[in-house]
Amino acid sequence: MTYVDTSVALAELFAEDRRPTIAFWAGALVSSRLLEYELWVRLHARGAAGSHGDAARELLSRVALVELAPPVLARALEPFPVPLRTLDAFHLATAHFLAQRRQPIEVAAYDGRMRSGAEALGLRLAAL
Repeated sequence: MTYVDTSVALAELFAEDRRPTIAFWAGALVSSRLLEYELWVRLHARGAAGSHGDAARELLSRVALVELAPPVLARALEPFPVPLRTLDAFHLATAHFLAQRRQPIEVAAYDGRMRSGAEALGLRLAAL
């Protein structure tokens, strides 16, 4: 299962050069419910909700979203081995929560802090 960071979803939506392959999107994908909110906030900020809204909904339909349940929120309160931004901590807490429940998880991220945080938690990085 691949944990999708917002940086990967945004790269796909805005057709950046570094976006994942088509095969990536056919795999088992999971993310925090935060992904939905972060995508829409970025789309609105860029004035692209009208032009990219359908693509965002399609992308989100391919990703299983994990709610910010109490165990995930509790993990986000604990220290991380590297400095993180708040939303990155929530994402990594979600991925860590899944890994602790014996879910085979790899983290797909373009963001360097997310990648460092995932590695520091012992999570595998997806090849992008």
